[in-house]
Amino acid sequence: MKSLLVRFFLFSLVIAACSIAVTAWLASQATTGAIRQEQGDVLETDAQIFDELVRYAATHKDWTGAKSDVDGIAQKYGRRIALTDGNGTTLVDSGGENAPQLPITPKALVDPLNVNGKIDPRAVGPFKLNDEEYRTLHAYADQLLGCNNRITLVEAPNGRPRLPDLGPGELSIWEDCPVGNRLYTLTVTEKAAYGQLQALFSKCLDQRGWSGRNYGKSLTPTTFDWEITTVDSAPPEVVACMDSSRREQLRPHVAAPAQLFLTSPAGDEPMAIDLSTTGATRITLVALGILALAGFASWLTATQLVRPIRALTAATKRTAEGDRTARVDGGSGEIGELARSFNAMSEKLAETERQRQAMVSDVAHELRTPLGNITGWLEATQDGLAEPDPHLIDMLLEESLLLQRLVDDLHDLAQADAGTLRLHPEPIALDDVVDQVVNAQQNREILLRAETTPVHITADPVRLRQALGNLVANAVRYTPPGGEVVVKLFREQDRAVLEVTDTGTGIASDDVPHVFDRFWRADKSRSRRTGGSGLGLAITRHLVEAHGGAVSVTSTLGEGSTFRISLPA
Repeated sequence: MKSLLVRFFLFSLVIAACSIAVTAWLASQATTGAIRQEQGDVLETDAQIFDELVRYAATHKDWTGAKSDVDGIAQKYGRRIALTDGNGTTLVDSGGENAPQLPITPKALVDPLNVNGKIDPRAVGPFKLNDEEYRTLHAYADQLLGCNNRITLVEAPNGRPRLPDLGPGELSIWEDCPVGNRLYTLTVTEKAAYGQLQALFSKCLDQRGWSGRNYGKSLTPTTFDWEITTVDSAPPEVVACMDSSRREQLRPHVAAPAQLFLTSPAGDEPMAIDLSTTGATRITLVALGILALAGFASWLTATQLVRPIRALTAATKRTAEGDRTARVDGGSGEIGELARSFNAMSEKLAETERQRQAMVSDVAHELRTPLGNITGWLEATQDGLAEPDPHLIDMLLEESLLLQRLVDDLHDLAQADAGTLRLHPEPIALDDVVDQVVNAQQNREILLRAETTPVHITADPVRLRQALGNLVANAVRYTPPGGEVVVKLFREQDRAVLEVTDTGTGIASDDVPHVFDRFWRADKSRSRRTGGSGLGLAITRHLVEAHGGAVSVTSTLGEGSTFRISLPA
């Protein structure tokens, strides 16, 4: 087993087996009480969250503005709270847009009209006092307390102050107070609400055939608590009538029933469970033993791992210092693969360095020739050995233009290497581009013609003319007088194809793979007999590939060559 992954995996299995077998039993024994306590805390927290949501539902007509309240409750208890309607549509979710998917089963149903089969007392609906009634009744309450400050008044959910657990006849204690029993007089709001409730109750009784029988108490605040409706000695059907009537009256004033989902907040750390001290010594000893075993196994593995890594580090330092011959023997496994990758990288760097040196030499050579000619003739003119006649000026201009073309070609290649070669694609007729290039490259010594069919593509016309112009100029340059160069354009399936065929000298089979390399020429003598910088074909390849196409060449030495550009149509 030489694979580092396998060795680490087997060591992990051994350590994990020991850990699970020993610590699981100890932990289960030590944490049973803590888990039970934790479960109790969770249930209590869930109950508190449910109560606050029921309170909101009982005091609001819908869940539209519940987002801020639900977020506050969620932050307060450290839980994610989500409410959905019966169809599963999310009403409120404190988890945000990227929260995990909700569980399938809801925790509870938030319905203030059905909390354990009863109506939540905070669902007051139409019994809610208006501001004026509230101020009036509390003013009466203050006067009553002034008469007897030993009694404490409580406030009902609808805002009405009242005596707690007031029994029959106990109102007589306020007879000497100027306020009298005005505290217990029904307000306009309450009269309307009780009247509505009485009408709904009577309607229900009529529908069930119990009309004409007086089952209800007198609906006054002294004998009837609006949140606890009772019916004297009535059958269950009548009691159900009162219950359904109250729900029907309150339903428009409370939020619709919503399914409640409670989960842990996304991204938060789990709540800590405090372990009891029982078995703490045993757990500590076992943990220390496992730690020692893991340390020993890790030390053995690390020892085998460090040697090749140190060799790689030393080779990397030598490479950074300029040594391109640094190699490593990493053996087998993952480290060996890393060593082989390093060796391949080192060889690639060495090859790149050789190419860089060759390119610098080629650039220096190409620049030296025109610069030498320009400098020599200028010095001769300055010394009076040559006259600055039109012929000399034309010659110097030609050398300057040659130098400018070389600089432009190098600039295009630098842009292509840096990925900043800009294209400006537009719908074009490719046959027009061919005609423009052919007309510009006409030569009296050879026959240059075009065979085209109408083809329309989206491309940069300037860059395509440059790419095709390089191929045509190259073909004209290497075709002897009396020869022929043909530029063909046709469609091949979903591709537009340009072919430049000449009857020139051709290219040797060993040289064909290098024709698109920079500064490559078939003429190795650098005599510049055929002209050119050796960059045109390299630029053509970059321009065609930037358009999503490909360029290739087939050639027979002594017979001619065919350069082919394939572009997406």
